[in-house]
Amino acid sequence: MGNATHQSGQQPGHVPVMRDRMAELLAPAVESYGDHAVIIDGTLGAGGHTEHFLTVFHRARVIGVDRDPSALAESGHRLAPFGDRFMAVQARFDDIASAIRDGDGDAFHDAREYGVAGALFDLGVSSMQLDREERGFAYRVDAPLDMRMDPTQGLTAADILNTYSHGELARILKTYGDERFAGKIASAVVREREVEPFDRSGRLVELLYATIPAATRRSGGHPAKRTFQALRVEVNGELDAVRNVLPVVTDLLGPGGRAVFMSYQSLEDKLVKAAFADLTSSRTPPGLPMDLPGTAAKFRSITNGAEKAPAEEIERNPRAAPVRVRGVEKLGAPAI
Repeated sequence: MGNATHQSGQQPGHVPVMRDRMAELLAPAVESYGDHAVIIDGTLGAGGHTEHFLTVFHRARVIGVDRDPSALAESGHRLAPFGDRFMAVQARFDDIASAIRDGDGDAFHDAREYGVAGALFDLGVSSMQLDREERGFAYRVDAPLDMRMDPTQGLTAADILNTYSHGELARILKTYGDERFAGKIASAVVREREVEPFDRSGRLVELLYATIPAATRRSGGHPAKRTFQALRVEVNGELDAVRNVLPVVTDLLGPGGRAVFMSYQSLEDKLVKAAFADLTSSRTPPGLPMDLPGTAAKFRSITNGAEKAPAEEIERNPRAAPVRVRGVEKLGAPAI
């Protein structure tokens, strides 16, 4: 998934969130793998986190994954000075196992031979995508209702608005956007698309202003925020990708390898939290003095619950405010 990082260069709004902390969390594993250290950046974006990893971990290589061809083009240019220490893969991040199985080059070979040393997934939509008006992610400008992270694949936001039933629209608005007025908005969309199909974000924003009560508009943030989030999640299958990749990436890790997830929405964070709780729990029935053979936890947590961005970083980069960070380490020593 493309996913969210708020990355790219040093321009305002393009700061990799918690860049130094991400390197700190992965460092013990990356250093223990030495010349065989491979990091997966599952949400490459414009390459901000990867650039930092390649700079501070001099012996490591990074496999960067993104489904957005424009992100791969931009990051490829940015990361070209690192030569073959960086390998790009165009795929949804839950396809990373196939990419590693079929990939050609030292990074892929070492990932297959020794396991992955570190993995980072910075979920959501990237600043680069938000800032490109023609992609239709942002509700503050009038643009085509697209919202696809890979603009060659699947339904657009306009397709969803124009073809989903009232019940389907209300479900995604409520489930993915936590929108209180989901049913009312769905009714308005169904009514208005009979007049003319939706194709641009400006008309949808006008409908939301007209549909959401004034008292809520005054106190609940931008009235389009929740609807646009819900449409984006549906368009890109974001929660399915997160759900799918959790067992995939933890299987790819080598002994001592670490995986870190950065979530910006509660639905994503709940999926990560539940998966990590399961991975770090013993299967031994309660009350026994020790773990039965084969039932001990195979992972340990490397964060204390969900970490948040420090206040000074949020002040510099407000897009860091909602982030929740969770990480795990696969138990054991690398076979290096």
